[in-house]
Amino acid sequence: MVRTGPSVSAAPDLDDRHLLDLRLADLDRRLRALGSVLVAFSGGADSALLLAAAVRALGAGRVVAATAYSPSLPAVERTAAAQVAFDLGVRQVTPATHELDRAGYRANAGDRCGFCKSELLDTLAPLADELGLAAVATGTNADDAVAGFRPGIAAAAARGAVTPLRDAGLTKAQVREASRGWGLATWDKPAAACLSSRIAYGVPVSRGRLERVGRAEAGLRAALAEAGIEVRDLRVRDLGERARVEVDVAAVAAVDACAPAHAAVRAAGFASVEVDPRGFRSGSLNALLPDPARWR
Repeated sequence: MVRTGPSVSAAPDLDDRHLLDLRLADLDRRLRALGSVLVAFSGGADSALLLAAAVRALGAGRVVAATAYSPSLPAVERTAAAQVAFDLGVRQVTPATHELDRAGYRANAGDRCGFCKSELLDTLAPLADELGLAAVATGTNADDAVAGFRPGIAAAAARGAVTPLRDAGLTKAQVREASRGWGLATWDKPAAACLSSRIAYGVPVSRGRLERVGRAEAGLRAALAEAGIEVRDLRVRDLGERARVEVDVAAVAAVDACAPAHAAVRAAGFASVEVDPRGFRSGSLNALLPDPARWR
């Protein structure tokens, strides 16, 4: 991994804007030191800022965006990612990844994300070599680095991926602030984890389950839009044959009372539906693991 010195840490005598500027400058230095880069590009806020920063530092000709296509990536995310890459003038490649071929991924224990990231990097590393690019970079940010449950980060690091956002100390809030300042459409994009993250640990991951969750979320969004119920964050959690819907806390009551919303989820193939009164919580299924620390 290329290092260009210690990251800029938070300091009490620096205002927020100054600190962000310092960290963006640090990010720029780190990317320039790479020379060229293949960005693992999901289309989310983090990888979009990383891609934009790489173009600024290296020029579009030394940057390629790689969006891995697999059953776990919703179709709508593919379209959004392609638009961002186009807007930045960056070449996008869409290699297929085969997570479902990995027994550990299908088993869906607490280390599932490790198998997913292993598949991703095992696909992108040789692609970077083929394209003559010096490194593969992921959009891991500084908040991700201190989160208590991220087996995917360890798997990516073991395969040599670099993490310029994290190394520069950029937090999620700073990623969004910088993205807004740069005019990126992704600055306020809700988190959009892969579809497998909706399936409760211990419930085997299969193409059919991934497709069912995708249908349920698409149908639910359409039903809520038709009913005039606005939501920012939405998940359909697969608990087996039962679905648990998570939406913004402010919308929980309205969604729970919306019969067409329940019907849309059942139409996707679930036997029953419940709306979580606690609302949307990123990584909520982690709480169901008996010992999350085991999988770090």
